[in-house]
Amino acid sequence: MKTQSSVARLDRLVGRALVRAGYSGSGITLVVAASGGPDSSALLHSLHRLSGRHRINLHVAHLHHDIRGEESDQDAQFVASLAQQLGLPATVEKEDPLAYQREHRISSFEQVTREMRYSFLHRVALAQGAPAVAVGHTADDQAETVLEHILRGSGLHGLVGMIELAPWPWPPNAAGVTVFRPLLEVAKAATVAYCEALDQQYRQDSDNYQLKFTRNRVRHELLPRLAADYNPRIIDSLIRLSHTAGLELDYLEQECDRVWNQVAPTAPQLPGEIYCQLYFDRAALADLHPALQRLLLRRGFVKMAGDARRLRESHLVSMSKLVHRSGAGTLSLPRGIWLHSTYNALVFSRGPQLPCPLPVLAGEHQVEIPRTVHQPKLSRAGDWQITTRLAPVDLLRQKTGQHKPGPDELTALLSPSSIAEGLWVRAWRSGDRFQPLGMLSQKKLQDFFVDSKVPRDWRGRVPLVLSERGVAWVVGHRIAEWAKVAHDETTALQITFTR
Repeated sequence: MKTQSSVARLDRLVGRALVRAGYSGSGITLVVAASGGPDSSALLHSLHRLSGRHRINLHVAHLHHDIRGEESDQDAQFVASLAQQLGLPATVEKEDPLAYQREHRISSFEQVTREMRYSFLHRVALAQGAPAVAVGHTADDQAETVLEHILRGSGLHGLVGMIELAPWPWPPNAAGVTVFRPLLEVAKAATVAYCEALDQQYRQDSDNYQLKFTRNRVRHELLPRLAADYNPRIIDSLIRLSHTAGLELDYLEQECDRVWNQVAPTAPQLPGEIYCQLYFDRAALADLHPALQRLLLRRGFVKMAGDARRLRESHLVSMSKLVHRSGAGTLSLPRGIWLHSTYNALVFSRGPQLPCPLPVLAGEHQVEIPRTVHQPKLSRAGDWQITTRLAPVDLLRQKTGQHKPGPDELTALLSPSSIAEGLWVRAWRSGDRFQPLGMLSQKKLQDFFVDSKVPRDWRGRVPLVLSERGVAWVVGHRIAEWAKVAHDETTALQITFTR
């Protein structure tokens, strides 16, 4: 009776997981990752027993790591024979982890085998048209994962551990396949009992007992010590912690969804009406609770990098400090991602310099000015196209009010009489001065850039429109007081910069 109940219980839990995942009755193919050990063997047998009732197809996948000699060969042969015994198709491949480690320059051997395994499983799933790969992670694995994350000082995401349906972890940005973990509520001892109850053999991986690996030390030393000296139900406690963290994280992620468009607008803009790679409004971010700030910044990193690998809690702390830092700053993050702080924004990029969409502007460029109304003239200044036209003031102002220029289109109205001597365009030079609209005196253009919160690295790219009287327009920002259209003028010069 006990034997029958252990089989029925595991089958019942796997069947419920199939229903929750939406796979039951769908007729889909599931790839089953099989190492030959008791966990994956129990999973494979259970899915095979349930496949008819739940209308699913199965494909077995095994990667021969070629690191344990004859033992690895026997594992591969065992999985191939098991698939044949069950009448299931199988893909068994052999790869060299040491060659992979040398090629990719990875120090952690655990990371090497993980990347190779998931890359292989992803290829198999795509080849079979499978939406998911079922893996044999158990409740014990979940407890070990959470404990490892606690030791590293992880945040909520680490405390959640593994989830039943998860995005594909490797390679980055891999699409179309999901990780399916039907055994997360099943103890490792139950998978052994399941195989023995069905009189089915399984393999034991000797690497699982090598204490040079952190996971094995947690499994064979730390958890037994905690159970013996502190809490005999430590695994249950860690799983409860995982569930609690999952509920809290789910709520916080919903809050992030709610405020995302306010904090990271769909069409992000910075001073000068220009786009950036991924932009956060500092003021909007600063108004939020620190917990939301960190989750939003973490989400920004994931959007840039594809996933959160190598992003630590210490990185999140450093990122959140930039939210309240005055002035500019730059933070180097894992995997070649950078976070830049400007006066009013945080910007993610893939380089140490704040990404500037303004093109480099070298030399001086003459601007053609029309002499008759409604006869526009075109000029070029580097990668900018400059359009000038004379038209009645009221008509130009009406059209300007009706048309909202995009980030690649910058327009101003100037007094024709103030620029009669001609116009030219160049970039900022040391010593330039400017009388901004509304001011009675000039100021250093550098001070104007500081007041306008233009990032330091961008100032040398902002086009300046000049006449004999000086800077008539700091493009994208403000015209000069002396260049404005007077009340008694009926005609204005419209000048438009387009990239």
